[in-house]
Amino acid sequence: MNEVNRRVIAEFRANGGVVGGPFTGQPLLLLTTTGARSGLARTTPVCYLADGDGRFAVFPSNGGAATPPAWYRNLTAHPEVTVEVGTRVLRARAAAATGAERDRLWARQVAADPQFAVFQERAGRAVPVVVLTVLADRA
Repeated sequence: MNEVNRRVIAEFRANGGVVGGPFTGQPLLLLTTTGARSGLARTTPVCYLADGDGRFAVFPSNGGAATPPAWYRNLTAHPEVTVEVGTRVLRARAAAATGAERDRLWARQVAADPQFAVFQERAGRAVPVVVLTVLADRA
């Protein structure tokens, strides 16, 4: 994990899910996946879009890189994840959104944060949309 992510995670947890700096006002959650090869827990701050009760959409844009971020590979290999939103810690299952659902969620995200359209253009690929469906509060 890089130092920037370490600081964001610490600030998120210390402030009940509120993070400043470049993330001020940005909906942010902490996503803990299981490493596809290592099997180790990996936590990453991720921008999200709430989609109804118990669903969060995340967008593995990797800032416009040609390849998705490692957390995307991890959750495709191990779809059960932990999600921290505010002060809640939840178990969730990740699944790729497809077709009309993907298009709807992507359009909502681009409307909320136009930078995501730039990321997709820069990446030269369709950025996946992943829906995290809450299974339960984590005990």
